[in-house]
Amino acid sequence: MEIKSAEFVMSNSDVAKCPKNLVPEYAFIGRSNVGKSSLINMLTSRKSLAKTSGRPGKTQLINHFLINKNWYLVDLPGYGYARVSKSSKKTFQKFITDYFTQREQLVSAFVLVDIRHKPQSIDLEFMAWMGENGIPFSIIFTKADKLKPQAILNHVADYSAIMLETWEDMPNYFITSSSKNIGKDDVLKYIHELNENMKE
Repeated sequence: MEIKSAEFVMSNSDVAKCPKNLVPEYAFIGRSNVGKSSLINMLTSRKSLAKTSGRPGKTQLINHFLINKNWYLVDLPGYGYARVSKSSKKTFQKFITDYFTQREQLVSAFVLVDIRHKPQSIDLEFMAWMGENGIPFSIIFTKADKLKPQAILNHVADYSAIMLETWEDMPNYFITSSSKNIGKDDVLKYIHELNENMKE
């Protein structure tokens, strides 16, 4: 799939105000500074569709971009923990969980993970929350250009070993590098196939 048009539609923090039309949505989310904006810009072949920043936490809103007039790319804030009042229980920011549990247009999410690091508990816990809530997602490993091929395989194997302790299967995943254009075609092909399957 080639992205011929990418238009910013809206930003907000209230799921009820997201677009009302039944256009398929694909949401991109990850920890702050995982390279999400760079990945979105790579996928869309736009240099500044999503704002990149060296300062973590730049994205604080739900951002909708209409792609090729027929699907939405949704740029979500980096997930962190928010404390629930009168409780020591930690939860993810409410409007992130609201988006995933209420948004009927969502086809799949992409959880971005920096491949350079060992599996992080916050990533694993967020994916566990997604699984518990029945929300389909794929993992996108970012910054693959920073590692040699064997190190990439080793890091994916580390993730797989940990996830298979609690998951039946390793979730679908992609290896990407925004600076080297790695993985772009694979991710876009996957989205295209999901869109085509919905037409059948």
